Amino acid sequence: MEKWNQSSTDFTLLGLFPENQTGLLLLLLIIFVFSLALFGNSTMIHLIRVDPRLHTPMYILLSQLSLMDVMYISTTVPKMAFNFFSGQKSITFLGCGVQSFFFLTMACSEGLLLASMAYDRFVAICHPLHYPIRMSKMMCLKMIIGSWTLGSINSLAHTAYALHIPYCHSRSINHFFCDVPAMLPLACMDTWVYEYMVFVSTSLFLLFPFLGITASYGRVLFAVFHMKSKEGKKKAFTTCSTHLTVVTFYYAPFVYTYLRPRSLRSPAEDKILAVFYTILTPMLNPIIYSLRNKEVLGAMTRVFGTFSSTKT
Repeated sequence: MEKWNQSSTDFTLLGLFPENQTGLLLLLLIIFVFSLALFGNSTMIHLIRVDPRLHTPMYILLSQLSLMDVMYISTTVPKMAFNFFSGQKSITFLGCGVQSFFFLTMACSEGLLLASMAYDRFVAICHPLHYPIRMSKMMCLKMIIGSWTLGSINSLAHTAYALHIPYCHSRSINHFFCDVPAMLPLACMDTWVYEYMVFVSTSLFLLFPFLGITASYGRVLFAVFHMKSKEGKKKAFTTCSTHLTVVTFYYAPFVYTYLRPRSLRSPAEDKILAVFYTILTPMLNPIIYSLRNKEVLGAMTRVFGTFSSTKT
């Protein structure tokens, strides 16, 4: 058995693409997606901040989603690109812990925030008269703080456990970032307790919120079909379908990856699925919410139209 050299604290990230021309083209595509994600989410945050018409609970939550997506994709892609271009696949022990902490924090917090956004739409459509009370700005603030706090606490527990595992096998992590489950095969101890922790936290932060979101949107769609106003029905259906698209892209690959036992998982499949929730979803969120949302499109016209008028 290969023992870990205690004088070295580095791990090796095997990465996502082979180091050839095909890998380079795919990485450039990922960098393009990364740039789109940064631009789209930064634009969304700016619009919601400067346009008073978007200072509502729904858009305040959406601005937090955009902030999480910026931090989310920035946790993995820059390091992956640096390792590919430099030819150095190493990441320090501390760096691996920091990356794992921020990745897990964003993952769990975003899962809870999406559930909060679903609750917001449920109240707005099914209980419109109670909306100002149930979704006040104070309640919105509590949802945001709760999402960040619970996500951070859960992430800290997982990261602390991972940093205290004795590693005595090869230090090569078969992934493009420090995903704790991908680090478990390197441990020289039985990790069944931690695998049970992963199952529990995935259920609490992803599966149960996903089931709650599905149930709430089922109730929302039922209410939409009984609306008399065609315009109101169209607006509600567009909003709900937008949210469901985002939720499906995010939760489905995440839950499928982390709820499976290790014996049924493969590193190649895990890396491909991780691309969906770590790279594609942060890029798609601002596109989906902007192109299918008249309020956001209107804010773009007002904000950037005013800017261009000022420039001329």
